[in-house]
Amino acid sequence: MSDLHYLVRPPKTAIKNPPLLILLHGYGSNEQDLFSFTEELPDEFLIISAQAPRSMGSGSYAWYAINFDAMNGKFSDLEQAKEAIDKIAVFIDEIKEKYKTNPDKTFLLGFSQGAILSYSLSFFYPNKVQHVIALSGYINTELLPTTISRKIETSYYCSHGSVDQVLPVIWARKSKPFLDNLGFQNKYSEYPVGHGVAPQNFHSFKTWIEERL
Repeated sequence: MSDLHYLVRPPKTAIKNPPLLILLHGYGSNEQDLFSFTEELPDEFLIISAQAPRSMGSGSYAWYAINFDAMNGKFSDLEQAKEAIDKIAVFIDEIKEKYKTNPDKTFLLGFSQGAILSYSLSFFYPNKVQHVIALSGYINTELLPTTISRKIETSYYCSHGSVDQVLPVIWARKSKPFLDNLGFQNKYSEYPVGHGVAPQNFHSFKTWIEERL
């Protein structure tokens, strides 16, 4: 059992096996954050917004700790991150079974820390999700399996703010050549914003999603 708390937006149109969209929020946020724009997403989706398991107090949660010290600066707790990936993988299976979603149309959308985990999950659990939308995140090469399957058929939408002061855009720019080198379908875009999602960015990934439903 994953034991993750989550919010649900049922499909707005009756459909036997709906496509599934799972939302993973960023560090210090909660399940309400990304859920705010679900009304603008396609009616046929079952949308699940998961809350990270690690409470930071005052309604803030994290998928894994980010630590700060004088010697190493800012660094991620990779053991906690891998635990989160495994927990999310179990959660996805539980949601698919509970709501009888279309097994061939699972979308995983993550913002910031949620995006980092979305990338990594797709490599640790090949083809568990068909589509990844990674917003304001990057591929953490320390959070990858020893070998990446070349049989991954997942497609990737990657976007970042060009003036992001939280996660430098130079980190995100490495995602496309990384995915290209593996032969994986991907699209990369930048927008003139900081650590957030510009309206043009929202419409861009919404169109990308609609094209794959």
